Order: sequence, then C-alpha cells, then structure tokens
Amino acid sequence: MSRIGKQPIPVPAGVEIKISGDSISIKGSKGQLEHTVHKDVTVHQEGSEILVKTKSEKNADRKFQGLTRSLVFNMVHGVSQGFKKALILNGVGYRAAAKGKGITLTLGYSHPIEFDPPEGITLKVVNQTNIEITGCDKQSVGEVAAVIRRFRPPEPYHGKGVRYSDEVIVKKEGKSAGK
Repeated sequence: MSRIGKQPIPVPAGVEIKISGDSISIKGSKGQLEHTVHKDVTVHQEGSEILVKTKSEKNADRKFQGLTRSLVFNMVHGVSQGFKKALILNGVGYRAAAKGKGITLTLGYSHPIEFDPPEGITLKVVNQTNIEITGCDKQSVGEVAAVIRRFRPPEPYHGKGVRYSDEVIVKKEGKSAGK
C-alpha cells in the first residue's frame, strides 16, 4: 500500500461522518466541513476508517483518488485538531493589534490596515509582532495567511515585512561601496 489514495483514513473518536451520494460531510469539535467528491471516485466508511476507491483503474481516475483522499484526510484532521499558521512582522514600527474579531496592522504605510477574517477563521495577536491564524479548513487558513503576508511581503535586502514563522528569507548583498 504505497500509494496515498489506497491508504485508509482513520476516524478519531468524536468525529461524525455523513456520506450521501457524491458529497461527504464531516463534523467534529472544531467545526463542520463539506466536500463534493469527483464523479470517478467513491468514498465509503468501514467501521472507524474511510476508504476512497476509484470506479475504474485508469490513470486519470487514480489521480483523483489520491486528491480526494488527501482532501478528506485534511477535513478529518481539521475538524478534530484544527490547523494553525503563524506570521511574524519584522520591521521598525511594524505591529499588529486585535480589534474585535479582526486585526489592525501598522506596516509602514500612511494608514493602518484593518483585516477581518472570513467565517471559521480565528486571528490571535500573540504579541505586537506575532499573529496566529487558526481554523478547521486548511485551505482557508493558508489563504488568510497569504492575504495578510501580501500586505507587506518580506523584502530581500533587510528582511522587513510579514513572513511565515518557518520561512527563511535569503538576504541579498547590497551595493558594494568603494571597490
């Protein structure tokens, strides 16, 4: 069982799964997610595992098997444990402040940037330069992190800007003065 699509997905306790036709709904302690599976793939539950199978053994169908398995696995993981991304603001005067459900960012522009997250996403300002984004949908968490990062992407000469906590900024050498 080396292929990802053939591996069963374990379902932890406290997670409810409802499969009806070509849609799957998963509900857990962190939230509820729904997904419509591809027409060439079937999803069914056996005991405490979810299996994803193809309707035929064509290459085109097998790629959708792996994709569907990964999406369903991320849904199960998201509703049971959730996903988290951390952002770091690096620069003089760059800071974040909580404002209701959203945040206010001061990133060196002439005005502060106010950002309200979509439903299901929680923003937490750990301190003035660290932001945590949490939610049950992996795609939404990553998308919100990317939108916030786009307000001031890190620049390569000094490393100032908004970056992911695990991102490494490779700094360029500046102009050589007086060769």
